[in-house]
Amino acid sequence: MRYDRTVHLATDFATAVARTRDALAAQGFGILTEIDVTATLKAKLDHDMEDYVILGACNPPLAHRALETDRTIGLLLPCNVVVRRDGDRTAVQALDPNTMVALTELDALRPVAEEATQRLDAALAALASADTTG
Repeated sequence: MRYDRTVHLATDFATAVARTRDALAAQGFGILTEIDVTATLKAKLDHDMEDYVILGACNPPLAHRALETDRTIGLLLPCNVVVRRDGDRTAVQALDPNTMVALTELDALRPVAEEATQRLDAALAALASADTTG
């Protein structure tokens, strides 16, 4: 089972992160957390890796609906979105919300996952369509 939804952009990393934030905000997602994996691994392990950031995106109405269905679903919230260098491109990847339905086997989460998927797909599509060079 694929658990990601991915677009590749021809833009630089910093621009991709900024555009990703904007595209998510347009779909009702706020960024609760940001983990700069590159900086963390450099600081803690003196390991060099490509640019890699994890954005913890949350759409409060969707999170509320999911939590009302299953309090344990908080383990899978917020929606993680990764922006990372991938060769000469930048990948933007979101966890497929249908993963929470597959993992929990709770059909009551399906409508939440479907709406989250539509919103994340719209954000990814906006990023891809704004990518004028690729």
